Amino acid sequence: MASDLQRRKISGVFSAMDVNGDGFLEERDFQELAARWARLREPGDEQRLTGIMLSWWATLLEASDVDRDNKVTLDEVLLVVDKLPEMPQAVIATADAMFEAIDENRDDLISAAEYRRLIEAWNGRPTDTDATFPLLDSDGDGKLSREEFASLWLEFWAGDDAEAPGTLVFGPLAA
Repeated sequence: MASDLQRRKISGVFSAMDVNGDGFLEERDFQELAARWARLREPGDEQRLTGIMLSWWATLLEASDVDRDNKVTLDEVLLVVDKLPEMPQAVIATADAMFEAIDENRDDLISAAEYRRLIEAWNGRPTDTDATFPLLDSDGDGKLSREEFASLWLEFWAGDDAEAPGTLVFGPLAA
């Protein structure tokens, strides 16, 4: 059963992904999230972002949609989260796909600006990430490597440590 911390983390991400606020994740939520993200970036990236987000949607739907109604509830996502500590490779695979989406200039690094656009797209509003990004950047070089990001992603989705930097991968938790 998901801990209180896991529920808080996943609830925040779920709410951001549930673009229309109906309490379900559906394909159109992921399409809109990709479109919202593309609007913050250089023209021409929407197709790539949409492909990555819809792939994530397909994975989530397959793993979470217990009643097979093509919608995913928060409780269905939390059932999967309970299994993630035993499936680190599956979590890292989704980290790799998300890294590809975030790394706009394809230099195999995530800059502070690229991270900010991710969080602003996720939140649907301007968001200050200046205090959060350095906490994620374990080697202090001002960028997140693919390995750093995968570790953070795993900490967020499969971890249960409020002090772990990965807990902040989608920004500070709501109180």
